[in-house]
Amino acid sequence: MPQARLLARYRRLFDESPEPMWLFDEETLRFVEVNRAASAVYGYSSDEFLRMTILDIRPPEEANDLLAHIKDGGGLRGEWVHCTKSGARMYVEIAATRLTLDGRPLRLVVARDVSLKAALEAQLRHSQKIETVGQLAGGIAHDFNNLLSAIVGHVEVLSDFLAPGDPRTAEVAAIREAVHTGADLTRQLLAFSSRQHLRPGIVNLNDALDRTRRVMPRVLPGTIVLETRAADRLWAVRADPGQIEQIILNLAVNARDAMPQGGTLTIETANVTLNPDVARRRSVEQGDYVELSVSDTGEGIPVDVRVRLFEPFFSTKDRQRGKGLGLATVYGIVKQSGGHLIVESEVGHGAKFAVYLPAMPSAVAPPPERYSQHGQEVETLLVVEKEVAVRSLISDVLRRRGYQLLIAEDEAEALRLADGHGSPIHLLITSAAAATYNGVDLAATVRERRPDTRVLFLQKPFTPESLARRVRAVLDPA
Repeated sequence: MPQARLLARYRRLFDESPEPMWLFDEETLRFVEVNRAASAVYGYSSDEFLRMTILDIRPPEEANDLLAHIKDGGGLRGEWVHCTKSGARMYVEIAATRLTLDGRPLRLVVARDVSLKAALEAQLRHSQKIETVGQLAGGIAHDFNNLLSAIVGHVEVLSDFLAPGDPRTAEVAAIREAVHTGADLTRQLLAFSSRQHLRPGIVNLNDALDRTRRVMPRVLPGTIVLETRAADRLWAVRADPGQIEQIILNLAVNARDAMPQGGTLTIETANVTLNPDVARRRSVEQGDYVELSVSDTGEGIPVDVRVRLFEPFFSTKDRQRGKGLGLATVYGIVKQSGGHLIVESEVGHGAKFAVYLPAMPSAVAPPPERYSQHGQEVETLLVVEKEVAVRSLISDVLRRRGYQLLIAEDEAEALRLADGHGSPIHLLITSAAAATYNGVDLAATVRERRPDTRVLFLQKPFTPESLARRVRAVLDPA
């Protein structure tokens, strides 16, 4: 075969290669030839390449290492970071060979983009790290719960020896409150480590979104606009309704803190089908999911922060604003529910947290939840309590026992919730003589508007078990 035809054939193989290829001069580092794939991937035209050196496609901080490799005769294989014309960085796997043409030392380079592979490997390493931390956190939480159980038991015994009006009652109450704070901490750690006890059922995420939206005014300042978009005919998922609400609230609080000057918080639901390509890019299984997403227009999340978001106790906030367990709790709940959590963010352009829960096969979510999985009506309780610690304890005790709760801090908010609730309210729980309102008058007003609502005047102090018994006693009178 004539040399001209042979050269033309090899030139065509060079130009038509699907992988970026180029020749560069070892002495001047200038590009001598580039193929079409190189122009397509890197964004430079052939003429632009020929006016450049290979340093122009490398990060400046790697220049010295590259020069040392070339000087030592190395750099023929390996992974490097390259830069495109737009400034984007990508990981490439390099294979090179040395050759001499007309006495000129050259290198022929083939580059393969392995950014997806590198990202998946980093994601796997991070997932393994999170799993290890989760196992440690779960073990600590279990042991800590045992200690708390002993403390609260002795506190209750000690309370029996104190007469009404004893000044030491305040100290005992402070110990009890500290125990409740510790118990809340262990619950979050157990959620992160996927060791908490869930009560899954067939859930309508739109219903969870609707219930959570009602408490958002207490969570969000007036500078933040809340937008909700609930998809029609949403598929059903199997999850714990109370934990889904916890996910929404935690993500909303995180978004709020990312918008100190105000902005827009958007919560959406959608039916999505992830095909193999999309699923592979997101490191999840392909299939049908219900997406619950929380987006903000805040500051965005830097990459170095994004990779640590779900570590327990990691926080960019000061200790007064957060303990670093909110997102860790979300991560644990999602994983324990068989779902996936994806974060998309760019500094200066907000963030989006997307929860993907597996859709139930061929099932549309039921209408707003009013019945338990056992066919019994879910009882709705209106709790009115000013003190944050007491309100948190009541909410936790009753929500864990399967009740649907409407939570208010004062009389005005209680009446607003009562008037806006379209279903029965089975029980009002309040103090007879609160610091900022008259519980008896509140109960009378609620009963005027809802004659079937029963009333429990809360007596303090109380234990979780005594509260649960008194609630059932009022709901199920002899």
